[in-house]
Amino acid sequence: MHFAFTDDQKMFRDTVREVLQRECAPEVVRATWEGRPEGVRAVWGTLAETGVIGMTASEDAGGMAMSELDLVLPLEETGYAALPGPIVDTVAVGIPLLEAAGTDAQKERWLGPAVVGEARIVVSFEDQAVVPHAASADVLIAQRGGAAYCIPVAEVSVSPEQSVDRARELGRVAFEVGAQYRMREDVDAAALFALGRERAALATAAQLIGISRRMLDMAVQYAKDREQFGKPIGAQQAIKHRLANALIEQEFARPPVYRAAWSVATSARDAGIDVSLAKIYAGQAARFVAKEALQVHGAIGYTIECDLHMWMKRAWALAAAHGDAAYHRERVGRHIL
Repeated sequence: MHFAFTDDQKMFRDTVREVLQRECAPEVVRATWEGRPEGVRAVWGTLAETGVIGMTASEDAGGMAMSELDLVLPLEETGYAALPGPIVDTVAVGIPLLEAAGTDAQKERWLGPAVVGEARIVVSFEDQAVVPHAASADVLIAQRGGAAYCIPVAEVSVSPEQSVDRARELGRVAFEVGAQYRMREDVDAAALFALGRERAALATAAQLIGISRRMLDMAVQYAKDREQFGKPIGAQQAIKHRLANALIEQEFARPPVYRAAWSVATSARDAGIDVSLAKIYAGQAARFVAKEALQVHGAIGYTIECDLHMWMKRAWALAAAHGDAAYHRERVGRHIL
């Protein structure tokens, strides 16, 4: 089978890349780390104007009815930029869930604003009480007791939890289960949330590929700029080996992610296994590249003043999100046996 992204998909990726290069510089990420997230709202608005936020919504809802295969490249770019905010929850999971299971009133209140970037969605699965970005979101879609609920965050109790990545703030959510929040009962909520889990893991894997690429670029640039004994450290064979190994690890991780995106978009029989393989390889690559990039940077890489620090923390956090490597290996093992 020959697989390649279309020219339109690559052009859309390039547009997102240009927006993020212009509006989500490391200074914006660092400001979010320091409790100043104002710049992220501006980036979110620009992404909404380009259609990224609403790309998974139907045309009737004001979106572009795009698939997971269309989404994977833009999400890779959000990883490269370490974009703060619930981009995965809103675009890959929340909007499809809201459109499929929301009541007319819920969709009228939240779907349109989400598509145009005026409302941010976070999702809590059945066994998930700690939700990234809960405090800064507008609406929570939650699965509890086999049912689905759509609750304004203003009516949810959110207790802050410490996160290794300060731009990915965590909150422990609690709310009173009530009929006024209940989503449609004539849909298979369990199946929709199961698909939501696959989309969340896939989207996170795509972001990890972008994070790996950014950390490698940082390490290469540092190896060119940092000099010892009158020569760039990149001239040393030991540094070249580290960078080459990091590149190989990253390149091997990319095809499983793209395969998983195709599988989910086409509802392939083994789509869940492809997603698990994608998450395993992407998480493994991100951790490996982070380690090698840190070794190239040396002591400065351990300091919070170094931009690499923020991408490493994001890599560690996302490698564990929506199922770590152990969880997904066990899932693949059960499928094989």
